[in-house]
Amino acid sequence: MSAPRPRLFALAWPLMTELLLALVLGIVGTLLAARVSDTSGAAFALTNNLTATLFVLLRIIGAGVSVVVTQYLGARQRDGADRVALAVLGASSWMGMFCALLALLGAEGLLGLMQAPADVIPLAAPFLRAMAPALLLDAWNASMASVMRAHLRTRDTLMVLLLMHLSHLLLTLPLMEGWGPLPALGLPGFALALALSRALGLGLHLLLWRQSLGLRPRFSDWWRLPRGELAAVMHIGLPGAAENLAHRTCFMITLAMVGTLGAQALATHAYVTQLQHVIVVFSVGMGLAVEILVGHLIGAGQLHAAQRLVARALRLGLIATLVFALAAALAAPWLLGRFTRDTAILAGGITLMWLSIFVELGRTFNVVVINGLRATGDARYPLQVAVFSMPLVMALGGWLLAIPLGLGLPGLWLAYGADEWLRGLLMWRRWRRLGWVPHARRARQRMRLATGGV
Repeated sequence: MSAPRPRLFALAWPLMTELLLALVLGIVGTLLAARVSDTSGAAFALTNNLTATLFVLLRIIGAGVSVVVTQYLGARQRDGADRVALAVLGASSWMGMFCALLALLGAEGLLGLMQAPADVIPLAAPFLRAMAPALLLDAWNASMASVMRAHLRTRDTLMVLLLMHLSHLLLTLPLMEGWGPLPALGLPGFALALALSRALGLGLHLLLWRQSLGLRPRFSDWWRLPRGELAAVMHIGLPGAAENLAHRTCFMITLAMVGTLGAQALATHAYVTQLQHVIVVFSVGMGLAVEILVGHLIGAGQLHAAQRLVARALRLGLIATLVFALAAALAAPWLLGRFTRDTAILAGGITLMWLSIFVELGRTFNVVVINGLRATGDARYPLQVAVFSMPLVMALGGWLLAIPLGLGLPGLWLAYGADEWLRGLLMWRRWRRLGWVPHARRARQRMRLATGGV
């Protein structure tokens, strides 16, 4: 299998569009919540951050299945790919139920750990409980979409996500603000619209699995945990999810610091973070495309092609990030003005948008190169670097700059950027020095043994 120049972007653009659609829904929800009050906007953002942290647990399955299925497909072992795809359904069920119960039963406790301001908790807790069903549905959707992407069906997956997000958008406004006989549900209305749209997505994914991949899950597949197939998934997924969980945990610690600065600082953080997510869409989409293509190349034994692919994707990602981040910083007064008219929030947010250029360029190294490393089977090195850098540079460094040194949110952004650059440059060093090659060779050996090869 070769990776011609058009192929990387052809695979990446549907992924970028998926990410952008999800972000648009988040921004719309934040805008609707902020129309009520900045406190409501802060509650929406805080709950979204908590559900995103819970969703990281689902990455144990999603990241692992994507890599293992692409490697099997690259090696032309379709039976092995199908066994892994069906195996992750049961794991997704158990993991999704765990996350849903945690949100349903532990809402106040989780918000308390976040040091949520007293005026935010009464709005955020019912919202978090209402998000529980969507977490279970997202567990299934995420795994099934990962399998579709591994089969290079990114356009089919995009159509599912497009219909899912469109239905969410159409339902959000009437359920949040009321429409005709429908009562205004506020933030729980957003969660209900989310759950209904995710149910639609699950039905569409099942249809595509049957029509495009010939996969027909049996009832038992939704609950079984086949050890052999899941072992390879966990080998990739556990370190990847642990690295993501370390990032989310440290980020939530910094968010708790922001909570001590008051609702105004929390709202500023929320609005700027939403805009940052839009900046990083290109590099994240590129990183996911890299993971898929590198997995295929490793399965086919084309290590040199994989090395060239990651280098090219990183160049494209850095250029795009610089352009988007600079444009967002220049447009910050107008963009932030869509969220709030508070002059203090606007002034602080504009400063943070300029600092985001530094943050996002460093992040690009991570989202592109880490996905390449993970696709080769080298999933533990990013975790080893993360458990050193994130607590010390992001969390401790953020606290030191923001609170004792009195820099506030700009100090926190400097710590975010320092952590991203440190980890990103170490990832690139690992890739350039071919530290991933032994892992790629072991992955090839594992697949040969699985089919009785030598």
